[in-house]
Amino acid sequence: MNTFSYPKKRFSRPLFRLCQTLACLFSACALLLLPACKKQSADYFSYVSELRSNILLAEAEGYTLRVYATTKEYPYTPDGVPREKTTRAEAYLIAPSGDKDCNLSFSWQGNPYGGDMSFDNVKTEYYYSCTLDLSNAKTLVCEITHGEKSLRMEAKSVLETDTLPAEKALKALVKAENALFKNMTDKYGFTGEIYVRLIHEDAPYYYVGVIDRNGKTTAFLLNASSGKILARRES
Repeated sequence: MNTFSYPKKRFSRPLFRLCQTLACLFSACALLLLPACKKQSADYFSYVSELRSNILLAEAEGYTLRVYATTKEYPYTPDGVPREKTTRAEAYLIAPSGDKDCNLSFSWQGNPYGGDMSFDNVKTEYYYSCTLDLSNAKTLVCEITHGEKSLRMEAKSVLETDTLPAEKALKALVKAENALFKNMTDKYGFTGEIYVRLIHEDAPYYYVGVIDRNGKTTAFLLNASSGKILARRES
C-alpha cells in the first residue's frame, strides 16, 4: 500500500505577522460591538406626556394669578400611551366674583400675548392659554381687566436655586423605584406614560404619576430639591 506524505507548509514571517494583526483587529471590533448588543435602558423622560416645569404666582387686591409652563399630549388621556405634545402657557385667575368679563394681557420677549379669559363654574376661576414656552421665566408682568377693575400683577416663579430640573427629579425617582420601572420596560421600551408636575404649597414639590396601559396610576410626591420620595399612592 502506498503511503502519501505531504510537505508541511510554513508561513513566511510577514504573513504570520499579518495574521496576528488581523486577529487583533477582529478582537477589537468584537469588543466595540458588545455594548450595541446589550439591551439599552429606556429614556424615561421621553415618555413624559404631561410636564409642568414652572409656576409663576401673584396676589394683589383680592386677586390670585397662577401661570403654568406646560407641555401636554393631545388628546389628553391617562391611558398609558404617550402621544404628540404641545407646549403652552396656562393662566388661572381667582377673582372676587365670576360674573364679569375678564381679560389678561402680557408681553414676553418683545411679543404681545393675551385675550379674554373664560370662567370655569366648577373651579370658580378664570382661564386663558396660548402656545408659549415659559419654562425659564422668572417674572411675568400681567395686565388684568375684570369688569371695570384694572390692575397690574407681577407673577414670580416659585423655582428656587436648588430646585431640580424635572428630568433630574424623574431620574432620582427611577433610581429609587427601579423595580417599578423595570417591570414596565421591555425590549421595545417603556410600556406606559408619565406625568411630571411641579406643584407649590409652602415650597416647590414634584408630583409624578406613572400610568400603565390599563390606566393604573402609581403616584409620587417628591422633594423638589433632592428628588426624595415623600409619599406614594396607587389608584
